[in-house]
Amino acid sequence: MNPLSRLPSVDRLLSAAAPAALTESHGRAVVTAVVRDVLAAARAAIKDGGALADEAELIARVDAGVTARMQPKLRPVFNLTGTVLHTNLGRAPLPEEAVQALIAAARNPCALEYDIESGGRGDRDNVVNELLCELTGAEAATVVNNNAAAVFLLLNTLAQKKQVVVSRGELIEIGGAFRVPDIMSRAGAKLVEVGTTNRTHLKDFAENITPRTAMLMKVHASNYAIHGFTHAVPEAELATLAHQHDLPFVIDLGSGTLADLAAYGLPHEPTPAEAIAAGADLVTFSGDKLLGGPQAGLLVGRKDLIARIKKNPLKRALRVGKLTLAALEAVLALYRDPDRLHLRVTAVRQLTRPEAEIAAQAARLLPALRSALAGLPVTTEIVALKSQIGSGSLPVERLPSAGFAIKPQGKKGGVLNRIERSLRALSMPVIGRIEDGALLLDLRCLQPHEEAEFAASLATLNILN
Repeated sequence: MNPLSRLPSVDRLLSAAAPAALTESHGRAVVTAVVRDVLAAARAAIKDGGALADEAELIARVDAGVTARMQPKLRPVFNLTGTVLHTNLGRAPLPEEAVQALIAAARNPCALEYDIESGGRGDRDNVVNELLCELTGAEAATVVNNNAAAVFLLLNTLAQKKQVVVSRGELIEIGGAFRVPDIMSRAGAKLVEVGTTNRTHLKDFAENITPRTAMLMKVHASNYAIHGFTHAVPEAELATLAHQHDLPFVIDLGSGTLADLAAYGLPHEPTPAEAIAAGADLVTFSGDKLLGGPQAGLLVGRKDLIARIKKNPLKRALRVGKLTLAALEAVLALYRDPDRLHLRVTAVRQLTRPEAEIAAQAARLLPALRSALAGLPVTTEIVALKSQIGSGSLPVERLPSAGFAIKPQGKKGGVLNRIERSLRALSMPVIGRIEDGALLLDLRCLQPHEEAEFAASLATLNILN
């Protein structure tokens, strides 16, 4: 008998118990499509000389296929890379208050652009305007979808077909090969570079102010650092110069933070409040980096300039929705209590975790990891590590941390790739990094309440070939 004729029909496979249960859970269309794919693959295998798969095997393939197809693409992972604000892993994890605010906004109608007191139409920026002004000392604020959009919008509004004077050493490139000069060009502004890569003086700015100048701008180099023979013009001096010529002084802080990180044992990073106090008329910064909130671009500063920016038609194209505003409002509210910020804002808590606490966590989890890797030609030890903040924030700073180093015995280095791939294949993937001949798992971002889930996940580890 021709093996092809012995394959079950689509209807027969669909009527089997397991596919029927899958149909009940996921719908007939999805399961039918997978059944057809499985049968097509089985026919192709037979034509290539392969063996006929029995019905049980085909049903197992259908089950696996449906599971894979219905697996969400945006999946939670264990971030053991050692980079806290990891762009590829979603940057800052939100605190519980923000998560609950997101859920409430998602489930219910909410006063997004509705003024409850007057009963009339409201402004969605009012959700966070008061908080941002309180925390930064600014007169007004507005929110767009990320900091690059914030910079683009202010340039397009205030400097279209005009000149923007910037120090040459601040023409940075951010993630994805997006560069400050390119953003300026797309916004319709003309860049005027002054000074040199390592040294820029006040006279460099003064000598390049013309009737076509729209603003003086400072871009905080949050994603790189130059050491040695350097000089940058103090912000207060740039502000004075700009105001003498009736020009706005704008600062792009990039990653941005609303708190003095030095108070938590971290290196100091400029804050919007400091920029406003120094005389900046507009300040832009991110919501999802050091701030620890959702992805957003925040603009704070003079009321008249913010009003002009909000009238730009592009503002509507770049605006954020209720979910972002709900999470952002909840995170900003936590900054009203700076004494407990390191306990309540998840990103700050991860950045400030003591090395001893992380090492103790590693000691508790070491048996589970060794058990999961039993029989493999590797050694697994607790080691001191250096975490990085990430996402262009404090680029040269490293945080003392701890975790695991998995090293091959002898010259069997390929086993590390197998382990790394197997960890990524877990139901909740574990993401580490291979460095200097070892697979490193940095535990800085593994929250204490996740330990049990992490250990249980390791117990299901199946080392792939």
